[in-house]
Amino acid sequence: MPRVKGQKYQCLECGFIASAWSGKCPSCGSWGSLEGVNDEIGKDKGWTDIISAPVAVDGVKAPERLPSGLNELDRVLGGGWVESSVVLIAGEPGIGKSTLLLQACGRMAAAGNKVLYISGEESLSQVALRARRLGAVSGNLMIAAGNAVDDLLSGEAAESDLVVLDSVQALSAKDLPGYPGTPSQVRAVALRAVDLAKGGNVPVVLVGHINKEGLIAGPKLLEHMVDAVLVFSGENISAYRMLRAVKNRFGATDEVGIFEMKEKGLFPVADPSRLYWSGIDQAIPGVAMTVTLEGSRPFVAEVQALTSSTPYPYPRRTGRGFENGRLDLMLAVLERRCGLGMASMDVYVNVAGGLSIKGPHADLALCLSVASAVKDKPLLQDCCCIGEIGLAGEVRPVPRTSLRVREAKRLGFRHVLLSGKEEEEFPEGMEVHAVSTLAEALKVMGI
Repeated sequence: MPRVKGQKYQCLECGFIASAWSGKCPSCGSWGSLEGVNDEIGKDKGWTDIISAPVAVDGVKAPERLPSGLNELDRVLGGGWVESSVVLIAGEPGIGKSTLLLQACGRMAAAGNKVLYISGEESLSQVALRARRLGAVSGNLMIAAGNAVDDLLSGEAAESDLVVLDSVQALSAKDLPGYPGTPSQVRAVALRAVDLAKGGNVPVVLVGHINKEGLIAGPKLLEHMVDAVLVFSGENISAYRMLRAVKNRFGATDEVGIFEMKEKGLFPVADPSRLYWSGIDQAIPGVAMTVTLEGSRPFVAEVQALTSSTPYPYPRRTGRGFENGRLDLMLAVLERRCGLGMASMDVYVNVAGGLSIKGPHADLALCLSVASAVKDKPLLQDCCCIGEIGLAGEVRPVPRTSLRVREAKRLGFRHVLLSGKEEEEFPEGMEVHAVSTLAEALKVMGI
């Protein structure tokens, strides 16, 4: 590409601005990603031109929430779309972002709200075809297609109760050079969305792409400009999807919504514990149950362990569903504090259903599942194990134990093994086994 003296260049991948062109981005290392940028870009200030006089905080009306029509989506948002907010929903291609939002638009339109769905990736007929399949046909649902964001937002947008832009990487501003998806264009489109939301008191939803590194495509500024960032994730080979909030100015950031993808769209999963628990009746060596939390929602998780002797001097240690290094740490505690020799054994640990456990609350279940596999003895049947293990082999209490115990009781567990230092009250009908050390826990379990 021709180089102009004094011109600046911006990386299409990370948004880094360089004073000179080069074949490789100095920041992210992408090849051929630097393009010339126009100095006029910085003059677009968006909604900051709207000036309001200072007022007393008790005289400002709190923004209203607009239910999306999908309970799982409302859970993650904190109760629905907030007036004047801008929400970014990102995810892998084909994960169901457009399906989720079109369903929500259909539910809201059926409830009497005026909704505008703008697609920069599909034609009107394609959007209408998908809307009919999802049952999202309503006279209150308006659809538009194109790439010029200024033209698309000039008509019905200001009079709508919700506006969806699908996607921020497919739209562009006419007054700026560059193709859709470049950092300058993504920034400009986001500014138009913020301008509409803050100036017209309209909640705006942006759909974002994920790049090859698993990060939200476009400049990092995009995530700072919006009020909430939701990530829609899941395996394409699986029917289940998870919606998480990584940023939310109007709600919690640790909530999760779970959906199941079916022919007619995405449907909420009412009982997520059933997804990760096989419900095996008989006791099997190497299997321990625990309860993990995603936000305020408890999940029963099944921790499975398998051990086998190895002729090699360096045994394998493989763990799926746990944080890096957690398995090695717990194996060291088992060997040093409980005398469980595993120097000549391969150890494999897995959390059933593909669930990822973060935090130390599943340490007790992890240790007991491995010990059960080594001794080839099943654990106490209908027992749930909840607790953190310290390096001295002590069993420590974990937050919100009573909530975890109630979930275990709801699913039919009769026993719970936990730290003797727990001070919370537990529901009746559960036999509580309080232990102080991991060695004591092994004795209670008959190992």
